[in-house]
Amino acid sequence: MKSIESRSNPLYKQLFKWQSSAGRRDEPILLEGVHLCEAFLALGRQPQYALFDQARIHEPQLVRLIDKLSEDVCCTLSGSLLGNLSNVDTDQGVLFVVKPSSPPLPEQLVGNMLWLDRVQDPGNVGTLLRTAAAAGIVRVLASTGTASLWSPKVLRSAQGVHFGLRLHEHVDLVAATRSLNVPLIVTTLGDATDLFDTKLPPHAAWVFGHEGQGVSQSLIDLAALRIKVEHAPSVESLNITAAAAVCLFEQRRQQR
Repeated sequence: MKSIESRSNPLYKQLFKWQSSAGRRDEPILLEGVHLCEAFLALGRQPQYALFDQARIHEPQLVRLIDKLSEDVCCTLSGSLLGNLSNVDTDQGVLFVVKPSSPPLPEQLVGNMLWLDRVQDPGNVGTLLRTAAAAGIVRVLASTGTASLWSPKVLRSAQGVHFGLRLHEHVDLVAATRSLNVPLIVTTLGDATDLFDTKLPPHAAWVFGHEGQGVSQSLIDLAALRIKVEHAPSVESLNITAAAAVCLFEQRRQQR
């Protein structure tokens, strides 16, 4: 197993550069922690590099990871050097460097989908991805202005579901409607029907929008259905992640 001894190591300099540009298009990403690394290995793929705290490589959970890895991708380094690459306060002694998948959009968009229209908070985006995966959705389209789907905070919030999803970033959602073969459903407070009074289609593209501004008017105008979630008047609106969970699982309930 290779060893990185100092900050001046050329590979370490490259790793630090990747860490600093985390989430940018076409750049490798760093997966932090045992759970995310296990989720990646479950795909049957190998990381570009697997970095381990040299003082902890005999810990059982790290040994299990090492046993699944090709030796030529593994590197050890000190805890302090590894910590400089981490975005969390308490690391678990392992980082993977992987290339995020970026599949092309298909010519025809079918099935259930999640569309994110300028959703800015990374924690919200990660939770939305996790909720979509739990509801059986595998394709996600995100507009420009949405938090990077591969940023560290989104990765942590989504808890490993990235690797079972087909993720498309910087998508012109209005243009994408021309390839859409299922109804477009938007969530909006104005001129909308109550979710629980609506017969939902078996497949749809669900659009959830900016935390403050909501879904853009251009997408609202193109929607087949405009949905709102009725709630107690003492609350102005639901958090976007709560609204998405209610909507996606109501569709799932109706289609059981």
